[in-house]
Amino acid sequence: MGNRGMEDLIPLVNRMQDAFSAIGQNANLDLPQIAVVGGQSAGKSSVLENFVGRDFLPRGSGIVTRRPLVLQLINSPTEHAEFLHCKGKKFTDFDEVRQEIEAETDRITGANKGISPVPINLRVYSPHVLNLTLVDLPGMTKVPVGDQPADIESQIREMLMQFVTKENCLMLAVSPANSDLANSDALKIAKEVDPQGMRTIGVITKLDLMDEGTDAKDILENKLLPLRRGYIGVVNRSQKDIDGKKDITAAMAAERKFFLTHPAYRHLADRMGTPYLQKVLNQQLTNHIRDTLPGLRTKLQSQLLSIEKEVEEYKNFRPDDPSRKTKALLQMVQQFSVDFEKCIEGSGDQIDTAELSGGARINRIFHERFPFELVKMEFDEKELRKEISYAIKNIHGIRTGLFTPDMAFETIVKRQIGKIKEPCTKCVDMVISELVITVRQCTRKVKTKTINGDQCLVVCF
Repeated sequence: MGNRGMEDLIPLVNRMQDAFSAIGQNANLDLPQIAVVGGQSAGKSSVLENFVGRDFLPRGSGIVTRRPLVLQLINSPTEHAEFLHCKGKKFTDFDEVRQEIEAETDRITGANKGISPVPINLRVYSPHVLNLTLVDLPGMTKVPVGDQPADIESQIREMLMQFVTKENCLMLAVSPANSDLANSDALKIAKEVDPQGMRTIGVITKLDLMDEGTDAKDILENKLLPLRRGYIGVVNRSQKDIDGKKDITAAMAAERKFFLTHPAYRHLADRMGTPYLQKVLNQQLTNHIRDTLPGLRTKLQSQLLSIEKEVEEYKNFRPDDPSRKTKALLQMVQQFSVDFEKCIEGSGDQIDTAELSGGARINRIFHERFPFELVKMEFDEKELRKEISYAIKNIHGIRTGLFTPDMAFETIVKRQIGKIKEPCTKCVDMVISELVITVRQCTRKVKTKTINGDQCLVVCF
């Protein structure tokens, strides 16, 4: 495969991720990717922001990342961001990117610090990045915060396992140097699912915060807790730097100076730092995709043939066919229809008291999220009055009109309606997402059923 073909590998997998995310199937496929794991306050967010050169991730105490964030970095002459759930909208203000991540997280999880395995897909186009795709996962924690359930630790672990147990998933294990690396949450989980260290890339943060007289030379040289892909050290901005709005470019220069001048790391300086880490990840992900692509292609083709065969079998059923399969299929469809209606109408016999579901979530979108989006719209009454005045005068021309012309009203109204198109479209997308989730929940209920004493295997889509 030529250089051009190699460059296209990561964008190819990006398109596959987006396609499968749109139909809610991404978690069931073993696509080649890099999952970022680490404990709370390990520095995962700072590493990702350093790649982009912008502050765009939510920050705060407790669990900040509460849904997987599929971050697709794409080298481009211009800089902007796009969300898969905000089709057609380009974000040039990265503070708005952070706000959208927070709002989209709360839409699924609620504001009680809950978590969800449903990913957020974010693309960042920039001349300062290399093509790279990372999945930022929630930081591991042991203590529930706020209204979080008591089993939040096991919930997060279960979510992490959905990603890191897959053979095609590389792990970026982020560990802080100022704590005992032998007890690192990231390295522990990496050791559990990748005991040979073949899929794990170690990242050591906070090297500048180690106690005086200590260093992480042995682990960076891959002598302590060795990994097949080794370790790379980085120096992120401190919380004081972030609060003081220290520029990421200046922080990168300080990082470079740290490695060049530190007596324990100067001989490793060319293999340390954020730019080197980004370059290594780009190369490793590209090579990993190249190596796994033949097997992935075979698996997808096999699944496609299987589904096409199944669809063809259903197409061949005739209404008068006495086959029990036909009766089973009809009963499945009828049961699904009943379950779906109950979920939307709220008349189900099993009421969920832990969280909103089905129609209640759609109701919340219309009565809470949609008004919130409308309030965010900029509206200048003075400017609107000026537009109305100009429209009326321009329609009358040299004449002095006695009545307000209908055309002026229509022109102004069309402009105002055009302004609410974006929040309306966003609301529609959110409702569609909720309907997809509801459909998946209803199909899970369709299990093996007994019809006329015979077992009929039902395939859940």
